[in-house]
Amino acid sequence: MWSKPWIMTQIWQDVLFLHWPVSPKELEQYIPQELQLDLYENKAWLSVVLFKVKGQRLKFLPPLPGIDSYFQLNVRTYVTYSGMKGIYFFNLDVTNRFIVQIATKGSLLYRHSKISLKQKGNNFSFTSLYHGALDERLKISYQPIASEIISSPFEKWLVERYHSWSKWKNALSRIDISHMPWQLQRVHINIASNTLAPFVKESIQGIQPIAHYSKSKKARIFPPVVETRFKKS
Repeated sequence: MWSKPWIMTQIWQDVLFLHWPVSPKELEQYIPQELQLDLYENKAWLSVVLFKVKGQRLKFLPPLPGIDSYFQLNVRTYVTYSGMKGIYFFNLDVTNRFIVQIATKGSLLYRHSKISLKQKGNNFSFTSLYHGALDERLKISYQPIASEIISSPFEKWLVERYHSWSKWKNALSRIDISHMPWQLQRVHINIASNTLAPFVKESIQGIQPIAHYSKSKKARIFPPVVETRFKKS
């Protein structure tokens, strides 16, 4: 995979991973039938990842002011396709309207959300609000624990994902990324409000997720690959 040319690079800063176990029956109806849920000890996992994008640029071009930096929140789960392990995005929320317009002409359905991330010393506060048929909100504060950890096999299973799929219009598309393995830290979190992923809110409301933090990661992104085209109904 890595022999093909990448098209974009990004730096992800102050990355917070949140993971909830969910019944496979609760999630499988919301992913394309071509994908299979990737289970760990017979459990499906709903994952929320929030971070700041910096230094976004296309290959051979410098960062372009206005689209090189923004906040992002992803809601996803773990899947397999033709022997490849990766993630399926339910939604990708960003603060930059131009990014939304560009991305939705490609293979990802981005949404514009109001997102803020504030830092005071080692204390972070994050708020995200998407206005839709059902408003989706996350309000959380967190404090990373200084030392990095040696990731367990389960933690690597959660974060080391280099393929992602999304269903958009009449196609199932895959995007590949490359980066060095994650250096994770433990993190204290306090969730004040969470109405994300309303289709499974009964499973994650009031349940403390598994949480990890990583300071920074530089990634390269490869061109989308169309896996399947669906018949128009």
